[in-house]
Amino acid sequence: MIGKLTGLIDEIGTDFAVIDVGGVGYVVHCAARVLSALPQPGQRASLFVETQMREDAIRLFGFTTSEEREWFRLLQTVQGVGAKVALSILSTQTIPDLARAVAFEDKAQVGRAQGVGPKLAARIVAELKDKAASITAPLHVAQGAVVNLTRPAGAAAEAVSALVNLGYAQAQASQAIATVVAREGKDLPLQALIREGLRALSSAA
Repeated sequence: MIGKLTGLIDEIGTDFAVIDVGGVGYVVHCAARVLSALPQPGQRASLFVETQMREDAIRLFGFTTSEEREWFRLLQTVQGVGAKVALSILSTQTIPDLARAVAFEDKAQVGRAQGVGPKLAARIVAELKDKAASITAPLHVAQGAVVNLTRPAGAAAEAVSALVNLGYAQAQASQAIATVVAREGKDLPLQALIREGLRALSSAA
């Protein structure tokens, strides 16, 4: 099993990169975010690798960090999520954004990825909410506060949705509510969450 590759970038395609390691070119399938971060052909790069063996092929998937690889594995534990869909999800959002979406049960955020419909997005956040905490560090938010991924997220998710409906970006709204929860606690009523979230957004402007 191949766990990591370090070599020269030989080619970068639409969904893969070829890495030359000692004269052998390895085709490594990657999310768009990973491909965009790779150096130009001829330069040296390292990728964490997930090896998937099938009866008719061996496929390699590359990631910038080991955490990205763990999320790739975790996503595929959900029925209906294969390697292609998992890469699509990792292409549309960063690991912190994905972790926050799962923690807040934000189906709309997860559903931004190509190939992820509303039902699949709901299944992903429902099944991964507890599992994700084992591989993701707590969410670091403003002023060094930390939000634990295992906390209940119903009211927080509603508060984020309310702020988005008011015209704030998804990432801004999620960050503001995470900050409020870290400061005030998880049992704050919905209306108070929204009010304090608006204050956090105003102070950050």
